[in-house]
Amino acid sequence: MKEAVALARHGRWAAAPNPCVGALLVKDGQIVARGWHTAYGKPHAEVECLRDADRNGVNPAECTLVVTLEPCNHTGKTPPCSHAVLKAGIKHVVIGMMDPNPVAQGGAQYLRDHGVLVEAGVCEQDCNDVIADFITWKKTPLPYTIIKLASTLDGRIATRTGHSRWISGEKSRTRVHELRSHAGAVIVGGNTFRKDNPQLTCRLSGVRGQPLAVVVTSELPEADSSMYLLRERAAETIFWTPKPVAESAKADVLRNMGVRVKGLDRNCKGRLDLRTGLAALRNEEDCYYTLCEGGGMLALSLLEMQLAQELELHMAPKLLGDAQAAPLFDGRTPSTMDQALGLRICDVTRSGEDVIMTLRTRN
Repeated sequence: MKEAVALARHGRWAAAPNPCVGALLVKDGQIVARGWHTAYGKPHAEVECLRDADRNGVNPAECTLVVTLEPCNHTGKTPPCSHAVLKAGIKHVVIGMMDPNPVAQGGAQYLRDHGVLVEAGVCEQDCNDVIADFITWKKTPLPYTIIKLASTLDGRIATRTGHSRWISGEKSRTRVHELRSHAGAVIVGGNTFRKDNPQLTCRLSGVRGQPLAVVVTSELPEADSSMYLLRERAAETIFWTPKPVAESAKADVLRNMGVRVKGLDRNCKGRLDLRTGLAALRNEEDCYYTLCEGGGMLALSLLEMQLAQELELHMAPKLLGDAQAAPLFDGRTPSTMDQALGLRICDVTRSGEDVIMTLRTRN
């Protein structure tokens, strides 16, 4: 099943808004065929696996099918995978997790009703993680939000003067542009906007379009400022700001430049209602993925509000040793460790000299 999960990850981004799914056939303890959902509208993982078996001269009826997600049981852009599995003569199916989509679920019961031995719940957490984006789209009106932060070993994202270029190495910075290439919008806080004057573009070759730039701030910039987003990307820039600020004359001037200014309410803690902004990105801009690149207070707000589903932390082997340097996260005052926000580590990989940790909330 872990091999099937690894196969499923090959389809990330391209499969959206479908789930990433991996499937393989096992005979006598050996993997003899593989498949994954390569792209939206393309054959599902089970069908790709059966095609691979045919190319390899493998008889599926002699194999066990291992698949990360319950085979679909409805006709969408492709016929039901449950029917294809039964037609192939497979007698044993092992499923990672049941389909959370009520429209497509039922494949396991269909197979059981036709005499197939079906087991479910194998490596379920791993299989759940690989379709965390799909679950978000099905159960909420929100995009799937990834927080990306880079820090030193002592958890600092900038020096006390605000200098942060560069914490991470070249390979990790390339990874950031890969994330941007798949994001419908890149989100930053007002401090990051003012201190870094970012472009928030993907600078990889061959990219067809650029993500929207979203700035969360209570203070709008002057229209005649030299900020890159105003000068070069006005039509692709959105400011999320308190409603009174969005109704100001300064906001109207920015709108005349082509910038979008969206007013948000404040929640009971006095913070902007980021949920409304994110839902608008999905509903109005067709954003399925959003990428938050800081700063620490914005990232913390997204985690506290349970609006970010994934944290990708790029940790560089550097030490500042300065208590006044900008911390990775800031804004909470817990008095005991049991008040800490709980995260779980899903993956740890080397990236040049850096380490990239992928984490999710425990909820």
